Amino acid sequence: MKLSLCNEVIRELSFERQCVLAASLGYRGLEVAPFTLGDDAWQMPAAKRSEIRRACSDAGIEVSGLHWLLAAPTGLSITTADKVVWQRSVDVLCHLVDLCAELGGAYLVHGSPAQRRVTDTDDGKRAEEAWAKAAEASQKAGVVYCLEPLARPDCNFVNTLAEGAAVARRIANPAFRIMVDTLASSLEEKEPVADAIRRWMPTGLMAHVQFNDRNKRGPGQGDDRFASVVGALRETGYTGWVAMEPFIYEPDGPTCAARMIGYVQGLLEQDV
Repeated sequence: MKLSLCNEVIRELSFERQCVLAASLGYRGLEVAPFTLGDDAWQMPAAKRSEIRRACSDAGIEVSGLHWLLAAPTGLSITTADKVVWQRSVDVLCHLVDLCAELGGAYLVHGSPAQRRVTDTDDGKRAEEAWAKAAEASQKAGVVYCLEPLARPDCNFVNTLAEGAAVARRIANPAFRIMVDTLASSLEEKEPVADAIRRWMPTGLMAHVQFNDRNKRGPGQGDDRFASVVGALRETGYTGWVAMEPFIYEPDGPTCAARMIGYVQGLLEQDV
């Protein structure tokens, strides 16, 4: 398994310094939130893309993937009945797919709860149409587009792994899969996260993992214990990226990043 840091945790630093810090702590990748690179990151010029690749290469780290895809620019939605807004949102997603591939990333994570809020079944159909288009772009670009089930009340559409898997099966594109966020899964699944991983990983639908505690801090910074989760990932043969995605950074971003990887590396070094 390869450990990645969600870069918004240390977004007060320049991207070059983010790369250096993450690499020095032992992370192999940065999972990049495009909004940390500006509201127009989805249409980033070639020169800026080269700068990011060079910063990663110089530090000995990778862009593992992208997440928080629709946090910027403002006003996006893949469920809206407004055709202009919907099309702009799809365009942003497809451009981000290309950006991910050009930066060397392997996956995109579609969380963005506010931009997928639904009020009726038509809203859900529009979301699936948008995801199908993103899946087509991902297949062409050679990356995987991951639907992230999110917990209520923050998100009211696709809350469980089963719901995410149902969407993936309807879209029926190998480039469109699901992922597990341990915070959301611990709140929404009827079984422990480790058992959910054992259930879903063998289906071939699960393509990515994010670690966070139910208290919204990083792994090892709350009451959740991750040894069983690491064990389940090992048992099911997972060798992909595991990204650290806290929402509360205590006492600050860099210290949070250091504590998280120290805890998880400790688990990986154990025979759990």
